[in-house]
Amino acid sequence: MKKRFEVRILGQELSVISDSGDEHVASVIRYVSGKVEEAGKTAGRNALDIAILAALNIADEYLQIMGAKENIHNQLENRAEQLISLINDRK
Repeated sequence: MKKRFEVRILGQELSVISDSGDEHVASVIRYVSGKVEEAGKTAGRNALDIAILAALNIADEYLQIMGAKENIHNQLENRAEQLISLINDRK
């Protein structure tokens, strides 16, 4: 069931609608707020610059995680093929 959450980031009030639980939404808000705060330390005071830098940092983390996930998936797939081959060789 969708629920409305009121969020304040970079001085902006936003209404967010989500069907995720309260704890998950709060976790996302804390994460983004932390990234915005971190970006603000290097980007100055311009809200747009801070938001763009925070988005770039989040995108970078996401792409690194997705690359690691793909790597693990490929390793597991290769290992499974090796095991299947070993099983078939013993028949």
